[in-house]
Amino acid sequence: MAGAWGTAIASVLADNGREVVMWTRNASQAAEINSAHRNSRFLSDVLLSPGIKATVSLEEALSDADAAVVVAPSSAMREVVSGMRPYFNKNALLIHATKGFESGTMKRMSEVIAEELPEYDPSRIAVLSGPSHAEEVIRRCPTTVVVVAGSPETAKQAQDLLMAPYFRVYTNDDVTGVEVGGALKNIIALGAGLSDGLGFGDNAKAALLTRGLAEITRLGTAMGGHPLTFSGLAGIGDLVVTCTSQHSRNWRAGSLLATGLPLEEVLQKMGMVVEGVRTTQAAYRLSQQYDITMPITAELHQVLFEGKDPKTAVEHLMERDRTHEIDAFPDIFPDAANFNSPE
Repeated sequence: MAGAWGTAIASVLADNGREVVMWTRNASQAAEINSAHRNSRFLSDVLLSPGIKATVSLEEALSDADAAVVVAPSSAMREVVSGMRPYFNKNALLIHATKGFESGTMKRMSEVIAEELPEYDPSRIAVLSGPSHAEEVIRRCPTTVVVVAGSPETAKQAQDLLMAPYFRVYTNDDVTGVEVGGALKNIIALGAGLSDGLGFGDNAKAALLTRGLAEITRLGTAMGGHPLTFSGLAGIGDLVVTCTSQHSRNWRAGSLLATGLPLEEVLQKMGMVVEGVRTTQAAYRLSQQYDITMPITAELHQVLFEGKDPKTAVEHLMERDRTHEIDAFPDIFPDAANFNSPE
């Protein structure tokens, strides 16, 4: 898919000597990539490798492919993968690099893909995540990411495909944790943009990231993720980069919301998918389903969808009942209750 992140991954693969065919719905975009070697809508100042081709035909993109990297918005993942099904070689490697949940079903992207490709072994679905802005990867800035799959062999195959001198790839086997961490950090990034836009300063943002990680970990472990995953690249690594960089579209959307613009106008101004908005809806529902306390997510949900004033939301967070810092983790770390024990 020929968005910013899909184009950046295509560039990594081309640098690795792979023949790359990108699929797009936009014929003029495909023509520009093929003739001018540019993707001006998303990465206007970058000259792409001539080894990258583009097409509007899924059949052409997938013909004879031994690997496919799917970088579709979460809202379009099911439709895109369904369209791939007639042409996708079930022996090929499939990697997705989308950070979000499906609206309505609240399913992770690997679950959506598995449903739409029933003939495909789900352990062969790999997930690419971690702190990786497309604008930096395309310029070959040093970047470290993680790939995860249901089988070690698949993760290793994806690692071998993607590893480049400037693009270091670790492997993991916690598919749930990596997907949940990658999705939920977008919620906290929206909050970070709001905080910065309101001029609340570094103290507030540091607290937001720290308590945000606690929320991500609580829900992620309840859904089956491993606690340590959220201390890694797909957890705190992705959280930090998304909450502190103006490359982050979720941060930018949050900062626009702080100016008082309604959500619909913010999304129109962005002109790109802001995954954190849909993810806030999904996470709010998941927190209720799993009976998990997620105060930042709950307040953001009210700001985004119920018209709550952002400053009032922050005041409500600051006025919550007093508690011990470690009380947030009793189900994750059973010994947390003994944190202050003299033993």
